[in-house]
Amino acid sequence: VDDGITKDTIWWDGTINRPTSVEVFDELKDIVTKDLSDESIYVVDTYCGSNEDTRLKVRFVTKVAWQAHFVMNMFIRPSHYDLQNYGEPDFVVINSSESVNPNWEQHGLNSEVFVMFDLTKKMQIIGGTWYGGEMKKGMFAIMNYYLPLKGMASMHCSANVGEEGDVAVFFGLSGTGKTTLSADPKRYLIGDDEHGWDNNGVFNYEGGCYAKVIDLSKEKEPDIYAAIRRDALLENVMTDDEGNVDYTDGSITENTRVSYPIYHISKIVLPSKAGHASKIIYLSADAFGVLPPVSILTECQAQYHFLCGYTSKLAGTERGITEPTPSFSPAFGEAFLTLHPTMYSKTLIGKMKEHNAKAYLVNTGWNGTGKRISLKDT
Repeated sequence: VDDGITKDTIWWDGTINRPTSVEVFDELKDIVTKDLSDESIYVVDTYCGSNEDTRLKVRFVTKVAWQAHFVMNMFIRPSHYDLQNYGEPDFVVINSSESVNPNWEQHGLNSEVFVMFDLTKKMQIIGGTWYGGEMKKGMFAIMNYYLPLKGMASMHCSANVGEEGDVAVFFGLSGTGKTTLSADPKRYLIGDDEHGWDNNGVFNYEGGCYAKVIDLSKEKEPDIYAAIRRDALLENVMTDDEGNVDYTDGSITENTRVSYPIYHISKIVLPSKAGHASKIIYLSADAFGVLPPVSILTECQAQYHFLCGYTSKLAGTERGITEPTPSFSPAFGEAFLTLHPTMYSKTLIGKMKEHNAKAYLVNTGWNGTGKRISLKDT
């Protein structure tokens, strides 16, 4: 919603962040609340952020049980004591997947599906899509708004820490290896997708992981394979008549997913935070085989590659993408940026200089012979 709060702060690029009016938001809010008022609903109170001084109390309202379970997997679960003293939420997400917008053309939208935010009401509404990721990424976009304005880095990255306390963060778009590479059996996982970096160090926004499972095997990705057990939630996968999952089946979509609580990974840090990062790794799935496997970057190169965010969109990560397509995504997460990309560069490079962190560019895409570099080799 374009209002007094967002008018001069949101990056109104016309593609990622598109302005709407209070009247349109309220009209669609009435549709979703009416839909959710006719039957039983699920209400889940969570935290977004593992640092108490910067976390948000987020309340999710959903129509179906699996979506409630999804946010319990993906966000931080308050203890019974925390719930008794939870109070009012800082942000509310209302998900009515069956509701559609009949006036989408009149409202200047792309389709009957809508994902809208009102930062004055501190509310997100979702309609017309069953994809669980809209709740997860919606709150990431909100953290991407609040934290950099306070001087903290907000990052689309995975992170882990070694035995000696050395922290590494891995930037990259979906399908470039963030989740797989951070779940290293020799290191401790902090988180696989969304993090902040403040004066105390790197911290996870989430309480779970959301991994792609197309072509998943025990041999290629043992940690993720082992994490798929009771409480894990598979999404978009195909099964046979006996309920056995075929991870190779991408006939409906290659965006097959699993969400699972972070404690399904054996080596983790709890709470999900650690010290300051010493290694910053940009993951790029280069479709042309031009980038070398590993490049060490200067400070200027680190800024350049962060703002360029060169990679390839991979099949299954966006509608209509069926083969690797070159793409530039600022901050390796353009779809989730609510502020201008230079805000994220400024906060990240500031932290890197302050803590003498080194940057690397790693190609998890194709080599010069037309073969994709294996994640095992990476």
